[in-house]
Amino acid sequence: QVQLMESGGGSVNSGGSLRLSCVVSGDTYTPHCMAWFRQAPGEEHEAVATVDSIGQTSYTDSAKGRFTISRDVAQSTLYLQMNSLKPEDTAMYYCALTYRSYLSFDGSLSPAYWPHWGQGTQVTVSP
Repeated sequence: QVQLMESGGGSVNSGGSLRLSCVVSGDTYTPHCMAWFRQAPGEEHEAVATVDSIGQTSYTDSAKGRFTISRDVAQSTLYLQMNSLKPEDTAMYYCALTYRSYLSFDGSLSPAYWPHWGQGTQVTVSP
């Protein structure tokens, strides 16, 4: 059974930076893709960024130019470097995993595409 554990959230001022981490345990050998989602209070889960099994990345408009998704395969860890944070980035951030080699761009934006999730880490950005 795969498990995902996020860390690195916190409170920052607008314009600040945070680096989120997600450690994967269990089956890390089967090719898999990973993603970061976020959920603000009263809102749906929103995709932020994805990375496939060979390292190809994609970002939603809210993340482009400010966030960078990366993965350390040897450490079984996924990262999200977030710069120039804005108050509207305030949310619970989740990592997610699916055992596929490649992603369908449109499909991967839906939470239903991702069967495995972490518990989340809170990010709060003050004006």
